[in-house]
Amino acid sequence: MPGRLTFITRLWFYFRTGYSTYLTFVLGFVSTLVTIYYLAIKNLPSLLDIFPKFAEFGVAATLVGVPLAILVGWAHLKRSSAFTSEADIVVEAHPYNYKLPPGYWRETVMPVYLELLTQLKRLLEREDLLKDEDRIRIQSLEEMMDTLIKGGYVGTPRRAEI
Repeated sequence: MPGRLTFITRLWFYFRTGYSTYLTFVLGFVSTLVTIYYLAIKNLPSLLDIFPKFAEFGVAATLVGVPLAILVGWAHLKRSSAFTSEADIVVEAHPYNYKLPPGYWRETVMPVYLELLTQLKRLLEREDLLKDEDRIRIQSLEEMMDTLIKGGYVGTPRRAEI
């Protein structure tokens, strides 16, 4: 059942991405142009003199609308706190900020770090350079690394003040 549920949720994600990013974008853009032209411009003789045909209006609206949309998108990403808030929410909710992603991180990188820590601890113990508080910190790190390697979570998500 988990495999089938995963497959269905993946299809749902692909559907939402394709529909919202591509299909509704094109349909929304064309629909907006048609609505504005046939409900507003056709009923205003002064604008109808400027745009006697829909194609002319479509080209003009695209030439103005695309740079305007780029400017608004740039301002959203670079100048407003809205994008920062969106990124904060994604970081807080993203499960891989508190666990290892599958693949080389879990299979190779973290086991290497754990082995390096283990060997360093052995060297320090052999040279009698390891203090009790260091041993406790290293033990805690080893436990967290082992938890991550096994697919578990460490830490707690940051919660924003509302």
